[in-house]
Amino acid sequence: MQFIQLVISGISQGCIYGLIALGFVLIYKATETVSFAQGELMMLGAFGGLAAMTFLEFPFWLAVISSVAAMALFGALLERVVIRPILGQPAFSIVMLTIGIGYVGRGLITMIPGIGTETHTLPVPYKDAIWNVGGDAAGQGALVLNIEQMVVIGATALLCLLLFAMFRYSKVGIAMQASSQNQLAAYYMGIPVKRLNGLVWGLASAVAACAGLLLAPITFVHANMGFIGLKAFPAAVVGGFGSLPGAIVGGLIIGIVESLSGFYLPQGFKDVAAYVVVLLMLMVKPNGLFGETARKKV
Repeated sequence: MQFIQLVISGISQGCIYGLIALGFVLIYKATETVSFAQGELMMLGAFGGLAAMTFLEFPFWLAVISSVAAMALFGALLERVVIRPILGQPAFSIVMLTIGIGYVGRGLITMIPGIGTETHTLPVPYKDAIWNVGGDAAGQGALVLNIEQMVVIGATALLCLLLFAMFRYSKVGIAMQASSQNQLAAYYMGIPVKRLNGLVWGLASAVAACAGLLLAPITFVHANMGFIGLKAFPAAVVGGFGSLPGAIVGGLIIGIVESLSGFYLPQGFKDVAAYVVVLLMLMVKPNGLFGETARKKV
């Protein structure tokens, strides 16, 4: 039972990594740019939900919807005002800009008196609830499931289904796929590539906000929670940086390995487990599990 609970805990944490990694992959496929601001966008989404519930007194589900919608608008605006003017510049410049965006976002939050420097609890209706599965009448030998973790797993599965349906059946999703394959060809076919890039940034920010709202009941809301993005980046590499399903699978692998290593291996291995997995993957399959090999003629 202990092993199963560790695996479920790892899957739950891996879902968070996978959602953040989805943002990395979405932006990379659309603009061939790596955004290192995804962790901070997740943090801003969590603070948005906290503000909606605490100050605006929204019910939980309304706070979630409003926070995700606000982050989607913020992401689209961020792409239009900050990212789009420097597209075409060296990739290193854009990467450094996204790192700067992350630091600015974290700094602005910490400047808010009494909020940014404190650790907050997101008042969700399923806080600290558990579910006993199996066992005898006294509860001995039962599998104890944390409802917070099960909500993370269920919400991630639902979000993945919605994204799959959007990319498979909607005109916007099909246009995004075409643009990610070849932006110039998509532009000549009449697809508004610039507008789609804004939608991609908005979608990536909304997914990051979902990750933050799912993570907040487990680890609390604080200004430094965005550092979890450093674990999500290895998840994107393991799954294959150009693959959306690979982002989720990579996140699950990182989460499970982290959970098991934290319990069975000596202290400290949990913190480096994700990067060990990345190094092994780069040696065995450099393009990731679902990555495609790009060949260029010289």
